[in-house]
Amino acid sequence: MAERFGYISRVQSFSACHRLHSIHLSDEENRSVYGKCNNPNGHGHNYKVEVTVRAKIDPLTGMVMNLTDLKRCIEEVIMDPLDHKNLDRDVPYFAKVVSTTENVAVYIWDHMVKVLPPNVLYEIKIHETDKNIVMYRGE
Repeated sequence: MAERFGYISRVQSFSACHRLHSIHLSDEENRSVYGKCNNPNGHGHNYKVEVTVRAKIDPLTGMVMNLTDLKRCIEEVIMDPLDHKNLDRDVPYFAKVVSTTENVAVYIWDHMVKVLPPNVLYEIKIHETDKNIVMYRGE
């Protein structure tokens, strides 16, 4: 029988605050680009992250990946460093990178590939709000 590939996703929610502000732009440019999201006091989100992996379905276990292992990776990469944090102040990566949802997805991707088996991470999807969704596939 031909090898079969499958995809599994696990959803995790976390809460964090941030301010959209680029150190490379003037205060006026930041206000123009980011609007109310440039508020000096910041604002918060209840993010919903979907981590999707893709791999051969193991003929012995019937699994793409053990969900317990995926959950452990998500705790390490997403929950521990990001949940109930100020992204700009508490996460060193965002000291020089604007904490847009696009960049949060890149951050999660870059850290997930370090803890998952090689070549299985397929997609990071972040629901910033019900209407704003970002997808990143390592490209």
